[in-house]
Parts: sequence; C-alpha cells; structure tokens
Amino acid sequence: MSDTERIYLAMGCFWGAEEIFWQLPGVQHTAVGYMGGASPNPTYEQVCTGVTGHTEAVLVDYDPSVINTREILRVFWEHHDPTQGNRQGNDIGTQYRSAIFTTSDEQSTIADETLTSYQGAINERGYGSITTSVQDAAAHTFWPAEEYHQQYLKKNPFGYRCHANTGVAFPVDSLH
Repeated sequence: MSDTERIYLAMGCFWGAEEIFWQLPGVQHTAVGYMGGASPNPTYEQVCTGVTGHTEAVLVDYDPSVINTREILRVFWEHHDPTQGNRQGNDIGTQYRSAIFTTSDEQSTIADETLTSYQGAINERGYGSITTSVQDAAAHTFWPAEEYHQQYLKKNPFGYRCHANTGVAFPVDSLH
C-alpha cells in the first residue's frame, strides 16, 4: 500500500459516505470509524450520545495516480451539506458534523483551498458559512467502528443512506 494516500472524511452517516467513496476508481480501501473525540475506544452507542466528541468518519485509501486529492474532496463537498453544523438532513448530533482529517501538508493545503472555493460557490446560491473543520489526522486516533458497520450497505443494500447535500457543483476551475 506504499503507492496510496490516506484521508479521513466526516460527512454525516458513515454508511452512505463509505459507499460513495468505495465506488470511486482509484479508491483501494475504505473503513468507517470514529474520529475527533476524546474518549478511547468509543462504541457506536457512546458516540451517539455526543459525550465522546467523535464524528462518524470514513478512512479512504486511494491511489493518487488514478484519483487525486482534489477529486476526492470534490466528491466530499458535493455529497453533503457542509453548512449544517452538527447534522446532515434529519441526522442530528455532533457525530454528524463535517470534518476533513488530513495526513500530509499537501492534503491540508488542498483541503483549505477547496473549502474556500466551495464556500464561494455556495455563497452564490444563498448558503451560509461552511462549518467543516480541517485538522491534522496525526492529532487524532481513528477508532474503527464495530464490524457490523463496515461496508454496511454492501451487506444491507436497501439500508439507510443520508445524502443531504446543497446540490451545488464544485467549481470546475478549482480542480486544477
């Protein structure tokens, strides 16, 4: 896996988010878990209380020669509403907040650039400020979710998918 990069993305319910990313060409591996909180080894039930401070996140390993970080983040921005704070659609709670956990300085720079670019695009459509946090993944532990959550929608193809989004396309000129 030396030819892959890793990024962690939080954009609401991790079941639907993971499904979006595992389908992308160049994505080698995905897993769901909890990130950005204070409690060690959190369980789903604990995370849902909001007490642990974790958000539901997707680990995405990708081959940058097939799909680059900007494209990964384009998909991220377009497939959720980053202005909703601690929610996505009907899913409400801190575990549904939007976050990007980067694993390199380059990813961090690209995350900041794409956030700024997308903010401009959604401002034109009347949306408020993006609440997505961009953080260094090294400062946080990714705690894998319970096995029944992993690849949940492959096991349960008619399962729940929360795809709240703004409907605003990411600016094409910002992909380069």
